Amino acid sequence: MKHIIHNFEELKALEGKEIGTSDWQQITQEQINQFADVTHDHQWIHTDVERAKVESPFHSTIAHGYLTIALMPYHWEQVIDVQNLKMQINYGIEKLKFGQPVLTGSFVRMHADMLSVTDLRGVVKACIAIKMEIKDCPKLAFEGTIVFVYHFNK
Repeated sequence: MKHIIHNFEELKALEGKEIGTSDWQQITQEQINQFADVTHDHQWIHTDVERAKVESPFHSTIAHGYLTIALMPYHWEQVIDVQNLKMQINYGIEKLKFGQPVLTGSFVRMHADMLSVTDLRGVVKACIAIKMEIKDCPKLAFEGTIVFVYHFNK
């Protein structure tokens, strides 16, 4: 169930609770190559399919760790819809730890729990525990805490 939020009080009511889990999303070589182009990170482990088959311990290319992080807003919007906003700011990521590389063709999804919601003189700071799961893999792609700042309309 996707949470619809209109104000601080509704967001605060989620504090200490599970927010939800997004749908699975497949990581494709095309996405990895596009990310490499944008970031100028063309390390062979990400982009050279034939070399990775032979030289990589995974026998496959893998997604950039930062690509998996960059997908987080897409997954976040699947579990919560914060409306009535002037602005939303990506404030930070805390205690992020990568656990397992994401092989090309793998499916990932995000699980989120609301850790805290704080009113900072009319601006709302939300800290969310996130875990990026890899389908059929016991280890997580990453886990950490994301921090958003929400400016609600009055």
